[in-house]
Amino acid sequence: MTEATTQGIKISVNTVFCGVQERNQQKHYLYDYYISIENLSPYTVQLFSRHWEIYDSLNHTEIVEGEGVIGIQPILKSGEKHAYKSHCILLSNCGSMKGYYTMLNLDDKKTFRVAVPSFQLQTKSIMN
Repeated sequence: MTEATTQGIKISVNTVFCGVQERNQQKHYLYDYYISIENLSPYTVQLFSRHWEIYDSLNHTEIVEGEGVIGIQPILKSGEKHAYKSHCILLSNCGSMKGYYTMLNLDDKKTFRVAVPSFQLQTKSIMN
């Protein structure tokens, strides 16, 4: 598990290698990642958007940005958690992701960024 805390918002990430699919004679490596967002601050916050930087060992980089996570913009009161699962497809058997969430403090109406720490995407053979 990878964890980081920014301004009282704790991000925890777990990853799972899910297998290989072949499409158009090219292998695609499938990974799930599980993220928990915990509000350790005294404020109520809302996750507005996400920014991902996805890297693989073939030097491909993909930037993904969008509103919320998995179609929602969760509101977290102090002490609350939000967890979700998503996935990533790479053309190589290892890579990494990192990024940030843009959050809104609903008490003072100020936005801030919460870092999502770099986490590894690896096949089981690389982990051994």
